[in-house]
Amino acid sequence: MFAAARHIIVGIIDFFHRPFARWIPTQTFRYLACGGSNVLINISLYSICLKYVFKTDNIVLFGNFNMAASVAAWVIAFAISFPLGFTLSRYIVFPESNLHGRIQFFRYALTTASFIVLTYLLIKFFDFLLVKMGLTQDGTYALLHTVTYTLINIIVAVISYILQRTYTFKTKEE
Repeated sequence: MFAAARHIIVGIIDFFHRPFARWIPTQTFRYLACGGSNVLINISLYSICLKYVFKTDNIVLFGNFNMAASVAAWVIAFAISFPLGFTLSRYIVFPESNLHGRIQFFRYALTTASFIVLTYLLIKFFDFLLVKMGLTQDGTYALLHTVTYTLINIIVAVISYILQRTYTFKTKEE
C-alpha cells in the first residue's frame, strides 16, 4: 500500500514537473512540491488550531504551567508536519539515499532544529533592521515584516534543500 501511495504521489508531481523540466531538475521540483505542500498543511493546521481548538489566550496544561494558544497551535502543527515532511523527503524526494532510516531521522531532526533557531535569529535581525531604519511607526511595518518573513523562508528553504541533499539524505558510498 505504501509503494502504491508513493507511486501515485510521484506520478502527480512528475506530471506537473513536465512543463518545467527544462529549467528545474526533477529532485528539486519534488522538493518544492513536497516542501510547499507540507508548509501549507502546517499553516492550515496552525490556523485551524488557533481558531477552532484553542479559543482562549492561554492553555492551562497542569498546575501553574500555561502555554500561549499560538504556541500550542504551533506544537500541534509541528507534531504533524515534522513526521510528514520527513516521510515525504525520505520516500518522494530522496529515495536513492542508502543511509539507515534512524540516521536520516536524527539528521532531519537536527537540521530542523537548526532551521527553527536560524529562522528565529533572522526574524530578530530583520526586526532590528526595521527598527534601526525607523520603519515601525506607520502601517508599512506589517507589510515589511511580511516581506522579510517571506525572504527568511526562501533563505531557509534553499539552505534546507542543500543540507538535506548533501547531509540528511545523502547517498553513502559503498
